[in-house]
Amino acid sequence: MKAREFVRPFQIVDGSHFRLKDFDPAETLGLRSKEHAEKTLERGIARLAELQEKLYAQDRWAILVILQAMDAAGKDSTIKHVMSGVNPEGCEVHSFKAPSAEELQHDFLWRTSLALPERGKIGIFNRSYYEEVLVVRVHPEFLASKKIPAKLVTENIWEKRFEDIQTFERYLAGNGIIVLKFFLHLSKQEQKKRFLERLDLPEKNWKFSMNDVLERRHWEKYMSAYEEMIQNTSSKHAPWHVVPADHKWFSRLVVAEAVIDAMENLDLSFPKLDAAKRKELKLARRALKREG
Repeated sequence: MKAREFVRPFQIVDGSHFRLKDFDPAETLGLRSKEHAEKTLERGIARLAELQEKLYAQDRWAILVILQAMDAAGKDSTIKHVMSGVNPEGCEVHSFKAPSAEELQHDFLWRTSLALPERGKIGIFNRSYYEEVLVVRVHPEFLASKKIPAKLVTENIWEKRFEDIQTFERYLAGNGIIVLKFFLHLSKQEQKKRFLERLDLPEKNWKFSMNDVLERRHWEKYMSAYEEMIQNTSSKHAPWHVVPADHKWFSRLVVAEAVIDAMENLDLSFPKLDAAKRKELKLARRALKREG
C-alpha cells in the first residue's frame, strides 16, 4: 500500500458536518512501524525535491502550506523533516507570533499577505491569519489591541472573518497559489507529555514557556474554535487536512504525502524551448567549442 493512500481520509473539503471528536489524534491507519514510516518519508522527500525543481523552473504555480496547531504539536519539526530535501532557494518559512506595533496598524490579513510565496516557490506559514479566529477568539480581550472601530466589533465578527478568509483563499487559488492547510491534531495528554519532556531535558528547556501551560486551561475553548474554523473555512479550493499528531512520524508522513499529491496534480514539467531559444543554444554550444 502506498503511503499516499493514508492521506485522503484526513482531507476536509466540505466542513459543514465536521466534528473534531470523530478524529483520533493517535490514529495511524494501521501503520504501526516508525521505521517503515521514516523510510517512506525518505522517498517522499526525494519526490518532493523533484517536484519542487519543476515548480521553480515552470514558474507558474506557487504552493502555500499553512500549519496550525496547539503548542508542542510538532509544527517546527514537521517543517524541518518534510522540507529537508527541498532547495532552500525555492522555499520560504514564515512564523507569525504576536502582531507587532506596525502590524496592528493594518487589517488582519495584511502581514500574511506580505509573505505570500512567489510563483515557482513553496511558502510555509507556521501559524497564519487563522490565529485571528483562534487565539483572538479564545481571548476576545485581544480585539481591543486591533484598533478596530467599536461599531464593527459585533457578535457576528467571527462569521465575517470566516467569510473574508474564504474570499481571500478563493482569490489566491484563482491566481495560481495552491493553498494547503494542516491542523496538527494533538491530544491534551500527549501535549502534557511533551511539555514535561521539555522540562526534564536540558537541551529542550529553551522551548518551554509558562504561557503554554496557562493556555491549557482554555483547551476546550481552543478545540471548539478549531472545530468551527474547519467547519467554516474548508472548501474545494482550500481544504483542511486534519492530521493526527500524537505520533510525529505519522503526521510528518501525512503532510509530506498531501503536499506531493497536490503538486503532482499540477502536471509540473520543465519548460519546453521554442525554435528561437533552441537556435540560441546551438550558437552558444558552437561558441564554447570554438574556445579551443
